[in-house]
Amino acid sequence: MNKEVFEVLPEQENQRIDKYISLLYPDKSRSYFQKLIKSDQVLVNEQSIKANYQVKADDVITIIFPDSEETNIKPENIPLDILYEDEDLLVVNKPKGMVVHPSIGHYSGTLVNAIMYHCKDSLSGINGEIRPGIVHRIDMNTTGSLIVCKNDNSHIKIADQIKVHSVNRIYEGIVIGCPKEQTGVIHAPIGRNPKDRKKMAIVDKNGKDAITHYEVIQNFGNYSYVRFRLETGRTHQIRVHMASIGHPLLGDDVYGSGKGVYGQFKHLQGQTLHAKTIGFIHPSTGEYIEVSAPLPEYFVSLLQKLEAMS
Repeated sequence: MNKEVFEVLPEQENQRIDKYISLLYPDKSRSYFQKLIKSDQVLVNEQSIKANYQVKADDVITIIFPDSEETNIKPENIPLDILYEDEDLLVVNKPKGMVVHPSIGHYSGTLVNAIMYHCKDSLSGINGEIRPGIVHRIDMNTTGSLIVCKNDNSHIKIADQIKVHSVNRIYEGIVIGCPKEQTGVIHAPIGRNPKDRKKMAIVDKNGKDAITHYEVIQNFGNYSYVRFRLETGRTHQIRVHMASIGHPLLGDDVYGSGKGVYGQFKHLQGQTLHAKTIGFIHPSTGEYIEVSAPLPEYFVSLLQKLEAMS
């Protein structure tokens, strides 16, 4: 079971609790939370409540999410761009718009469906049926290198490297504006945005340590082509960190407020971010493996347009 605990802000009070928490988790229905409330899996100040309870400022809400029910995730013949493969793992170049693993109500068209077809029965099972082989992930609209593990031994050893931040992860992206410093380090903790739990934010309380190194590759007037190296791998880390210094990723409709997405950029599908290179110690051979994914066509075309504009 997964437990989440948070406080109600003053501006959020006087709402029915079932409505309030369903707004925080838009992928789940209000009736879903009503069932959790009825079974005492939603507590307020460690006490059971009813669905018509009106939340108050500073209420501490605890939600106990039950384990995922067994589902029938099916292999699908979806083309994969495989950058590296052996008997222990593969590295794929994830395309834009593809979700990494299934979620409630969305069990098809994901990377997991594709790798299940490609790998047959050779996938690690540590993350359960919904996430076989998945040891880490990247956002739906981020492209690039992703490791998939074929057995539990590989999964454990790669996960350990990710945990201690020894995996070399290089990203490239286009940001709005030109950073004052051509190279820099952003060191700021990241956690759930207390005002909007669908987003991440820089938070001092309960935030996890996050470090992003950046280097400007090229300036294009009001835009910059930037390389990023992650010391940590927090959810939305690059997107949050760059937005925090006033240079959100071009096309980021969550942390960029749509800024800069106009005219010839309206076609963009989310943030312009690519997981270029991933390096790790091979779980069986002990050798260092480094794999790079070429920039997607849309990214190359965008760089050419920016070059012509500047």
